[in-house]
Amino acid sequence: MNVTITARHFELTDSIKDYITRLIESLEKYNLDIISTKIVISYQEKKGKEKKKRLFNFDITLSMAKTNTVVISQKDKDLYAAADLAISRMHKILRRYHDKINIKHAIRTDDLMVAPILADEALTLTSEDEIVPMDLDLHKPLDIEDALERLKSSSQQFFVFNDKDSKMRVIYKRIDGKYGLY
Repeated sequence: MNVTITARHFELTDSIKDYITRLIESLEKYNLDIISTKIVISYQEKKGKEKKKRLFNFDITLSMAKTNTVVISQKDKDLYAAADLAISRMHKILRRYHDKINIKHAIRTDDLMVAPILADEALTLTSEDEIVPMDLDLHKPLDIEDALERLKSSSQQFFVFNDKDSKMRVIYKRIDGKYGLY
């Protein structure tokens, strides 16, 4: 990463440079392609009715690969406070961008718990997808125990039925060998 620090209207000391470079190096923890960072620190004195106001303007321009440039401007009476506030704002922006990129690649925990299909016909890949219509015996209400016995006697993963309350239910085989009921 290329870092450029420029001071306007005051002298930039080595301690200020070291402090700012340490702050900028903390931005690398997000593992983003940061190409360059430009920092411009300017000093202003404004004369008011009562007394002079000193302000430091801390501007950061961060260029990243494959995305827009981030620009942050922070004003404060103290140079170190302005630098800290600007870097904390930059951390917030980079953390959001990092999370946005990485959430697209994350695997949901619900997908990890899905049981694999045990039927061999479902595992074989064919060039044509074929839909086979099946008749469901939904017109006869069943007890949960009867539906469980039907599921145990078949090689299917789940069984759809209506219970005594005319509510459509699904009983299914779980990975751990137990049965689930919706």
